[in-house]
Amino acid sequence: MAALGWLTPRRRSATARSVLAGEAAAEAARKSAHDTPDTAAEEGLEPASLDPAENPEPTDSSESADGSTASAEPEFPVVGDEKAAAFFDLDNTVMQGAALFHFGRGLYKRHFFRKRELVRFAWQQAWFRLAGVEDPEHMQDARDSALSIVKGHRVSELMSIGEEIYDEYMAERIWPGTRALAQAHLDAGQRVWLVTAAPVETATIIARRLGLTGALGTVAESIGGVYTGKLVGEPLHGPAKAEAVRALATAENLDLARCAAYSDSANDIPMLSIVGHPYAVNPDSHLRKHARERGWRLRDYRTGRKAARVGIPAAAGAGALAGAAAAAVALHRRRR
Repeated sequence: MAALGWLTPRRRSATARSVLAGEAAAEAARKSAHDTPDTAAEEGLEPASLDPAENPEPTDSSESADGSTASAEPEFPVVGDEKAAAFFDLDNTVMQGAALFHFGRGLYKRHFFRKRELVRFAWQQAWFRLAGVEDPEHMQDARDSALSIVKGHRVSELMSIGEEIYDEYMAERIWPGTRALAQAHLDAGQRVWLVTAAPVETATIIARRLGLTGALGTVAESIGGVYTGKLVGEPLHGPAKAEAVRALATAENLDLARCAAYSDSANDIPMLSIVGHPYAVNPDSHLRKHARERGWRLRDYRTGRKAARVGIPAAAGAGALAGAAAAAVALHRRRR
C-alpha cells in the first residue's frame, strides 16, 4: 500500500515558511482591500447573478453529519456581527477546476510559454477535475512553472492580463451555489475573503469580480514592481492557509469562533478547524468523511449524486477515470 501514498493528500504541520507565507498573504490582502478602489465598481462590472431561480439558497443543499438533509438551521450568518467573517477556498469550492491552470492557459494564448508547458498544465487540470484531489506534485510543478513564466514581468502587466483571463476562462466556472453562500455573508454585513494557493493577484481579481472583500493568496516576490521568480515563504496551501486566516483575523479584529470557512479539500482541514463554522463544499472523499465524523455541514453543488461522492464530473464514465488513473501511474513511474 505504501506505493499508493502519492495518491493521497499529504498532511503536514505549520512551518516557519508557512507562517511567513500566511503573514505575507494577510498583509497583501489587507493592503488590496483597504487601499485599492473597487475595480468592479469602477469598470461598471456586474457581480455574478443572484437570481433565486439560478442560484440555490444556502440551506437548500445542506447535509447533516449523518448524511440526512436538514430542513432548517438557526439563523446563519448572524446579521450585523462585525467580528465574524467568511473564508472561501477557491479551486473546486467557488470555481470549477484550478485557477492557476486557467491562468496558465490564458498566458499560453498570449505566447508566454511553449506548447510543452501547456500540455503539462492541461494534464494537471484534467487530473484535478477527474480525481477531485489536489496532488502535491502537480501543485509543485504548477508553482514552479508559473514562477519561471512570470519572472521579469511587471506586476501591473500580469494584473491587466489576469482581468482578461478571468473573463475568458473563469467567469463561467463559478459555482452558483457557493456564490450564493458568499452573498449571504455579505448581505449579513460580514466580510468575505477568498483563501487560495493561486497567486494573490489572480485571487484578488476574482474576489473583486464577485464583489467579495478581498483575497488571501500565494505572494510572489517582486522588486520595483517586477517579479523575481521567488516566493515569499511558500505556496498558500494546507497549514499556510490557516496561518493566513489567523493573521488576518488578528489584524482585522475578528473572532474566529464566530467565523465560517468553506472548502472542498482535506488539505484545508487546518483552516476549517480553526473557525467556529466549518463547511465542506463539493468535498473530496477524505474531507467528507472527516466532516461527518465531526458534525460539520456539507454542501454539494456538483451534478449527479454519484459524481458528488467520487469527486468527478457526472459525464466522466468509468473508462475515463480508468484512463486518467493509468496515465497518472505511467507519469509517476517515468518520474521515478
